[in-house]
Amino acid sequence: MAALIHIENLSRRYGDHCAVEDLSFELQPGEVLGFLGPNGAGKSTTMQIISGVLAPSSGRVRLDGIDLRQDPIQAKSALGYLPETPPLYPEMRVDEYLRFCARIHRVSAADSDHAVARAKARCGLSPMGSRVIGNLSKGYQQRVGIAQTIIHNPRIIILDEPTSGLDPNQVREIRSLIRDLAEACGVLLSTHILPEVQSLCDRVLILHQGRLVYSGPVSQRQQNRLLVTLGTDGDGALLADLPGVSAVEPLDPRQFRLTLAGSHGPAEIAEAIVRLGGRLCELRGDQDDLERIFSQVTLGQIAFDQATLAERIQ
Repeated sequence: MAALIHIENLSRRYGDHCAVEDLSFELQPGEVLGFLGPNGAGKSTTMQIISGVLAPSSGRVRLDGIDLRQDPIQAKSALGYLPETPPLYPEMRVDEYLRFCARIHRVSAADSDHAVARAKARCGLSPMGSRVIGNLSKGYQQRVGIAQTIIHNPRIIILDEPTSGLDPNQVREIRSLIRDLAEACGVLLSTHILPEVQSLCDRVLILHQGRLVYSGPVSQRQQNRLLVTLGTDGDGALLADLPGVSAVEPLDPRQFRLTLAGSHGPAEIAEAIVRLGGRLCELRGDQDDLERIFSQVTLGQIAFDQATLAERIQ
């Protein structure tokens, strides 16, 4: 399946400062890809390059198989972009504004009414067509912003902080809308809200100082690894002798990471620990935590080399 966004060795420099350095990744159809990083990491620069607002210093961008530099108009026709501040005209009515956006995206006059009606229906705006945008709530204004993003039925959607400033009910509604949109296209989602990434995204990229420092599933459960907490120091010595355990990694005096071999499962491991006299306090699957990963890779506590990143991207 061909990638909707293909970024290859992308860099952007401002004099001696490198805002984005040698960035490569892909967005697949039907995928919601989280785009994370601390302030100044290069996220906005990357999104501006993908949307054609900013030219890269080097590297290649392909949108739905079309090279952005060689055929920018055709490439950008596959893209819908919602910046952090939606590009709304508050004095316009919703229908008027969406027809204007349809013309900008080269939707034909014959198809304009249908495109507007479809975008409003998908965004829950059907009763709002005659309302003045400036009189709508922040949540409905955000919906109008998303409606202009999808008015031309793009295959790629980029959303920058789409739930910023919304109340909890509005956040839930926008998240549900994003999930629905992802069924028909690919979504690149930039946000600082980690629970939002965990609830929406299939995969996450983390940028730091212009470089990609992590690429992987949002919640990567290691099926062959367990975290075991014992009640007494010294009990860890018995873990290496358990049937089906191929490796034991001490995390602290009472907590260990077990790597399993063969078909042995958690229940069998727990039974064996108790049978051998160990005091078992906790046994659970080893699961990467997004907040922990974000802190570690952006604070330099762990680092992934380029070979590891290439494997994760694949």
